[in-house]
Formats: sequence, C-alpha cells, structure tokens
Amino acid sequence: MENEKKFAIFTKGLIKENPVLRLMLGTCPTLAVTTSAMNGLGMGIAATIVLLGSNIVISLLRKVIPDRVRIPAFITIIAGFVTVVQLLVKALAPALDATLGIYLPLIVVNCIILGRAEAYAKNHPVIQSALDGLGMGVGFTMALLCMGGIRELLGSGTLLGFSITAGVVPPMTIMLLPPGGFFVFGMLVMVANKLSDRESKEIDCSACPIAEACTTICEEKAGED
Repeated sequence: MENEKKFAIFTKGLIKENPVLRLMLGTCPTLAVTTSAMNGLGMGIAATIVLLGSNIVISLLRKVIPDRVRIPAFITIIAGFVTVVQLLVKALAPALDATLGIYLPLIVVNCIILGRAEAYAKNHPVIQSALDGLGMGVGFTMALLCMGGIRELLGSGTLLGFSITAGVVPPMTIMLLPPGGFFVFGMLVMVANKLSDRESKEIDCSACPIAEACTTICEEKAGED
C-alpha cells in the first residue's frame, strides 16, 4: 500500500495533474523555448532539478521556517538551486544556455516551482515531497519535449537536429512562430484532458474521509429532484 501511494504521488504529475497541460502553470517558458525538442528537453531537465532540490530542502525545513516569511524563504531556496543549475548549464552546455537565455534564470519565479513548494512540500515529509517534485518535473519535461518535437518537426523538418522530412515535405515556418506554439499547446491540452477524463471515470471514494457525508448530500439532492 505504501508503494502504491508513492507511485500515485509520482505519476499524478505526468497526466492527471500535469503542471502545464492540466494546471496551466509555466505556460510562458513552455511557449517561448519550445521551438525545438532539444530546447524543451534542456529547459525541462533544468526545472526538474530545481523542483526536486527545492522540494526536498523546503520539506526538511518546513517546521523551522516561520509561516509569515515562508514565501521569501521559499524563493531564496529556489534561487539557490537555479543559480547552481544555471552555472552548470553555462559550463557544460553553453549553446543551450545561449538559446534558453533569460528563461533559465526566470525558473526562480516559475509558478510551478513555487506552487509545489507552497501546496505540497511545506506540508509533507521528504520522500513524498521528492516524489512530487520529480513527478511534476517529469510531467513538465514531457510537455515541453512533445511541444518542441512537434514544432521542430513541422516547422523545420528536423527532430533533435536530425533531418526527418527536410526536402520531402515543405516546412511550415508558422509552427516556429507564436501562433504555431499556441496551436500545438491547445492540441496537447485537449489530448491531456481526454486522457485524464478516461482515467478518472472510475473513482474509488472508500478512502475519502468525507465519503459518507458526500453520499448523503447526493442522495438528498436526488430526492429533491
């Protein structure tokens, strides 16, 4: 049962509560950097590292940080991890750093990072917070990779830099522009909603603490009708 709970914490960020496609968080970097699959992958990995590290540290310090200054404290912790990641990217992948530009340091104010710190890490133990951060980060990376891959393939005929349809199918340059980004984003949101609705058709309420009260309310409304 414990393993099932951990698995559920990790997987919820992939589709059901995907931060980009379901919660609509972090849409600015999602639309801005996904002109290629490599850009999306790089941005996703960077954000995942920050999410994982900040969730762990905030969970460890959740009983120490005063409630009135928790937001400044969270931002300071997140900024520390972002600085480390940015320096690593500058040293190991300067081309990627130049491509991502301002959006890499702006991870500090990414609402996904701060949102998970406020909504989850400050209220849960370290292991659960780490799984939550990792799951949300992987979900974010998947969304960016899909968007970047589709836009790159349709817009330039390549995928991860390798020629796929170049010279065979004329590239649709609009896919590399903002309208193309919004179009692909909308299509992916639709797919994510369909998949999530399919998963949530059968809901087990047996473990819910208000299941009995909820059932009573539903029965009363049915009687009124």
